[in-house]
Amino acid sequence: MKKALGISILLVIVCIATAMASESFLSSYNLENLIRRTALLGIISIGVGFVIVTGGIDLSIGSVICLVGCGLPWLLTTQHWSLPAALVVSLVVPMLIGLFHGLIITKLRIQSFVVTLCGLLLYRGVSRGFTNDQTVGFGTGFDGLRALATGQISLPFIEGFKLPAPCVFLVVIAIASAVFLNYSVYGRYLFALGRNEQAARFSGINTGRMTILAYVICSALAGFGGLLFVLDVNSAQPADFGNFYESYAIAAAVLGGCSLRGGEASILGVIVGAALIQVLRNMITLTTNHQNMEFAIIAIVLLVGVISDELMKRWLVRRRMARDLQ
Repeated sequence: MKKALGISILLVIVCIATAMASESFLSSYNLENLIRRTALLGIISIGVGFVIVTGGIDLSIGSVICLVGCGLPWLLTTQHWSLPAALVVSLVVPMLIGLFHGLIITKLRIQSFVVTLCGLLLYRGVSRGFTNDQTVGFGTGFDGLRALATGQISLPFIEGFKLPAPCVFLVVIAIASAVFLNYSVYGRYLFALGRNEQAARFSGINTGRMTILAYVICSALAGFGGLLFVLDVNSAQPADFGNFYESYAIAAAVLGGCSLRGGEASILGVIVGAALIQVLRNMITLTTNHQNMEFAIIAIVLLVGVISDELMKRWLVRRRMARDLQ
């Protein structure tokens, strides 16, 4: 909670600075787009948070997003599948990918970095293969489906502002994830696994099963996020759709309080971290002519956040040891 408070303060400072530098920042149009993109990033960031809690990492998120983002319109417009069948496949395939990752990591004892790095290359290659590396889109006739990502909800107490529909999905997923992690026995198992896998195994926890569960959740949310992303933009180019999204998601999770060592996570912090990433991107677009510096700026913010977190932890350990010696 302290980490979430700290990142929230930083988010407020960045928002104030951006609003002072650009009048467009507080416009209804910009805020609606900013909130929509934050919700979409927040969904996939929560997913990667589950894996980070276990002490693992998932680098394949962007390619899973690409696979679903290209696969759904391809199935609907090129293969002429029915909408229910295409949606079921688009949601089930990512879950099977997560199961595949989890089984390789737990049964063959291969590092998650290697497994998901191979997945990053594999799923994008598959996407480029079945689309012949061509842009795919929905065209016309799918406005009802696209409303899942582009729809807006009028708020009676705020004139001229409408809440983007993806926020509803984010709130539902965030509440369910927070309850699961903090109030269920399986959530406690995930935290125990991340803190000390061997101790968790000796205490009777099926660590392999919990690891698999984390990767299934992560890939499932990545697939759902990919579905919303492509519905938002209406088309996808397999060569670059979803590129670096895994980096944004991991950055949001780490900034929000997920320790890369495992055993620590805050769903609220992850959402705030996703918001900070999107506000930084928006700030670069609105206030500078150096959009090509986006990755460098976000990398610096992430590095500063991780270093600050590490220094704070070391200071707390020294303080605790000094207090115990007194």
